Amino acid sequence: MTQFADKCRSCRLDYGQFNVGDGPAAFLTLIIGAVIVGLALWLDAAWRPPLWVHAILWLPLTAGSVVWGLRAAKAWLIDAEFRRKAVEAQAKDLRSE
Repeated sequence: MTQFADKCRSCRLDYGQFNVGDGPAAFLTLIIGAVIVGLALWLDAAWRPPLWVHAILWLPLTAGSVVWGLRAAKAWLIDAEFRRKAVEAQAKDLRSE
C-alpha cells in the first residue's frame, strides 16, 4: 500500500486532514487490467510470441502501472480535496435539526 508523508516537505501542509482511503484502487486496477489484457491479446494475435515473452513483458508492466497509478490517483484526490476544502462529515452534520 502506498503511504504519503505526514507533511509536505516544502510547504509543511499537514496531510493528516485528508482521507482519500483506497477509493481509486479498484477502479484503477480494473482499468489497467483491461488495457493490459487488450494489449496482450493484440500482441499475441499479431506476432504469436512465446509465453515467456508475455510473462516478461506484462507482469512488470502491470505491477509498475498499478503502483505508479495508485500514487498518482491518490495525489490527485488529495489535491481535489484541498482545492474544494473538503472535510469529513461529522455526526452533528448528519442530524436533521
